[in-house]
Amino acid sequence: MSAARADFEAFVAERSTALLRTAYLLTGDRGHAEDLLQTALIKTYRHWDRLTNREDPTAFVRRVLVTTHAGWRRRMRISEFVSETPLLRGDEQPGIDVGERQAMVAALAQLPPRMRAVLVLRYWEDLSEAGTAEVLGCSVNTVKTHTTRGLARLRELLAADRPAPACSGKER
Repeated sequence: MSAARADFEAFVAERSTALLRTAYLLTGDRGHAEDLLQTALIKTYRHWDRLTNREDPTAFVRRVLVTTHAGWRRRMRISEFVSETPLLRGDEQPGIDVGERQAMVAALAQLPPRMRAVLVLRYWEDLSEAGTAEVLGCSVNTVKTHTTRGLARLRELLAADRPAPACSGKER
């Protein structure tokens, strides 16, 4: 086995879970996320020899995830939406309401792809505005605009999903 292949396999073993979560948040469907990640890893492996000099190839893979997903969406005429998609299991944090996570994933799925990509990279992957702009190949101002509008839209979508407070029946 070559050293490059061993390096790539080590990278995949270390980062594939986090990259799958990113793909899931981009697609909203686990099956599509797995396909997207597999495609991105194949594309990355083709260029691995050129990437080994880089400090962290994760940024390259993220960019491939976003651009591949955007290409798939452009070509897709009929979209499938799988409801009640189970959340990816991973680093479970106690105290997080799974219902809130599902509502967030559903709300993210309703955003335009570019806006969703910005929010996923900024808040899930914890990239800076400059890092997000680099991954998406756009300006920092574009990232700021999509962040502001995306967060506002998420708030609207999440507020619409919450039921109105119930009245006690005794109004004064």
